[in-house]
Amino acid sequence: MPSNSLGLLRIAANAGLSTVQWIVDTSVRTGTRVTRSLAAGESPASIVGDLGAELRSAAQSVLGVPAPPAPVRHASVSELKARGAELLRQSSDVRFVEDTHPAYERILEELTPDEARIIRFLHDEGPQPTVDVRTNRPLGIGSELIEAGLSMIGRQAGVRNQGRTNAYLNNLFRLGLIWFSHEEVEPSRYQVVEVQPEVQEAMAKAGRAPKTIRRSIHLTPFGEDFHRTCLDPED
Repeated sequence: MPSNSLGLLRIAANAGLSTVQWIVDTSVRTGTRVTRSLAAGESPASIVGDLGAELRSAAQSVLGVPAPPAPVRHASVSELKARGAELLRQSSDVRFVEDTHPAYERILEELTPDEARIIRFLHDEGPQPTVDVRTNRPLGIGSELIEAGLSMIGRQAGVRNQGRTNAYLNNLFRLGLIWFSHEEVEPSRYQVVEVQPEVQEAMAKAGRAPKTIRRSIHLTPFGEDFHRTCLDPED
């Protein structure tokens, strides 16, 4: 018999012996536990419940089966009301001082370095132009969106992964740090955006007389405060 097959047989045999030994040991311990619990006056239902949990845990350990994740506990209505009442109490306490927004610590954990660069860029340079490219149809009926949110923000902010710029912006919007405005910035700024290769490619896909929709991206007041608190080295 090949040596590889012999090795597999040995592993299987060892695993089988370990499992058999565990069954024997567990049976002895279980019998002893049941006897002692009954003698102590515990109810059969309680004993069975405790043993079931212990046996499941032990079997998972021996067989290498990962334990299921612990259930997530959500706060009850009464707990939420108590926390809300505490916030209102603090708001009326003239001695209570809140230096930073409590969400900032969590937000920092959900940002990439590139996203931090974008926040700093928007703070330093202000609102930035973006364009959507659509097919051109009479009265806009049946117009198809080819590309949305094309900008130079990633390039100008110096992000390392420019292909993820829109994903970065979506995350910043999700966190409430930026907002996508339908308002335009200075019209001449769009001319630079519209000659970028990705915009020209989208316009070529749109066919004859493509249409560009001009928009802009801004930091929200929340984003401005976040930058001042967490990213501004001079503050």
